[in-house]
This record gives sequence, C-alpha cells and structure tokens, in this order.
Amino acid sequence: MRARRVTVSAVAVLATVLAAGVAHADDEPALTTPGAPVVVANEPHRLALSWTPSTWRDPARQEPVTYDVRAQVGPNAYRGLASTGSTASTLTGLAPGTSYRIAVQAYAPGGYSDTSPVTVVRTAYGRAKVDYLNLDWSPTNNQAQFALQVTNTGATPLDLTTVRVRYHLRFEDGNPSLAIECDWAALGCATIRRTLQYFLPPAPPPGPTPSPTPTVYPVPGTPVPGWVELTFAAGVLAPGASSGPIQLRLHRPAWTDLDERDDPSWRAATGTWADNDHVTVDVDGVREFGDTWS
Repeated sequence: MRARRVTVSAVAVLATVLAAGVAHADDEPALTTPGAPVVVANEPHRLALSWTPSTWRDPARQEPVTYDVRAQVGPNAYRGLASTGSTASTLTGLAPGTSYRIAVQAYAPGGYSDTSPVTVVRTAYGRAKVDYLNLDWSPTNNQAQFALQVTNTGATPLDLTTVRVRYHLRFEDGNPSLAIECDWAALGCATIRRTLQYFLPPAPPPGPTPSPTPTVYPVPGTPVPGWVELTFAAGVLAPGASSGPIQLRLHRPAWTDLDERDDPSWRAATGTWADNDHVTVDVDGVREFGDTWS
C-alpha cells in the first residue's frame, strides 16, 4: 500500500509540472519575431519591402505563415497595410513624400509572433509637396495662424489649377463654425480659393426624447473631423519652384478659443519651415503628399 501511495503522488507531481510547462509555453508567441522590414525599392506610389522570416519555435510544426505589414500610428496602435504569405511585399497605397513607421507581424492558425522592430521610411516624393510654418506659439488662443507653400517636386511643370491642399483639423464640442482668412500670399490671396469641409457624426435614431435631459446633437465634447481646403485659380510652377508663402488665419466667428493640439495637421511652432506630411496634397485627384494616418 505504501508503494502505491508513492506512485500516485509521483504521477500527481508529474502532471502538475507538465501543466505548468504548458501554461508557460502558452504565454510565449509560437513564432519567432520576423526581422525589421528592409526597403528594396522606394519610388513615388511604390514601396517594396522584404524581411527575414519568422519560424516556429517548435521545429515539428510546419504550418504556413502569413505576415501582416503594418504602419505604427501610436503606442501599440497599428494600421494594416498588406498581408502576404511571403517575406516580401510591394505597397502601393502609401502617399509619396510621407514618413511611415512600418513593422511586420507573423501569424498562423496555431500561433503568432511579436511585432518586428519598426523601420522608419520617407516615401519618395511625387509631383508636389507642402511646407509648413506655424506662426502662432499658443495652440489654445482664439486663432490659428500658419503659412503653407506648395513646391513642385516632379520633373515637369505643375499646373496649380490641378492642385488641392488640405489642412486637417478637428472641431471641439461639435462646433464646425470657422472663418478662413488669407492674410497674405505671394500668389495673391485672390487666386486662392478657401473652403471648409467637416463631417458631423450620425444623428441619433428617431424616437422619444429622453427625459429628464433631452439629447443634444452632436453630443457635447464630440470632436468633428474636417479640413480647410485650398485650390488655385491660376499659376504654373516649374520643377523645383515654389508657390511662395500662403499665410492663413483661422478663427471662430465670435473669436472664442480654439484648441489646435488635436488637429492632425498641427505642429508646434519652431520658427522654421519644415515638411508637414499631415497636410495633404492631391494633383489631378491623386494623392502626391501627406497622410493623416501615417
């Protein structure tokens, strides 16, 4: 009887150890981390990447592996760009002249990998870009002031009547009222059309009004996305030439305060001109610069 009790105890201990081993293994990715993406080709509207493969930690497993190519848009936040069963991918949906933080993750029905290290790459310039100069050192006063200038980064003359520039912003408290002033432009403010576009959230479904407090639409505090759009009545830029500065001022009709810090196109004032690839430029309806989700 004593021998039998010892045998049972040994089996119980062995089962506990095996269970602990399984639990530990489940906490680890079943696939090794793929290598950071390497840029193979960088052309306007075309970015080719490759990376070292991910492998199964258990050599006995041979399931096919799929790779997600993703752009990091925030801490632990990614935007999917492509999926492939190989260790290379050609991306065509990215904007030219724009900086992206690209990583790869492997997965299969039986497991996944950690995300690879990030590769930062600025895509090759297309036909145009926009430079930005913040003229207002306070992002929370009653106006936004900045200057933009369009540059021809292509190899042929750029007809400005085909160009569309968008400065992306968010309206606090669901209030999309905004005046757009052109203070000065090298081309002349009269040649630059300024329009405002915004996207209110869907209205609540029809039905009885809640009580005791009725629903206010949009719900207070809901940011409303939109943009200030610039188009041009005339002008042609030679390759490498610039439109010169376009100085803009945005304010509420009643001059109440704005908060620019959540505007995708806003950058803190530095006193110097710089590329701002969260201001977008389209030429003939084709994105040539900038991506608010880069």
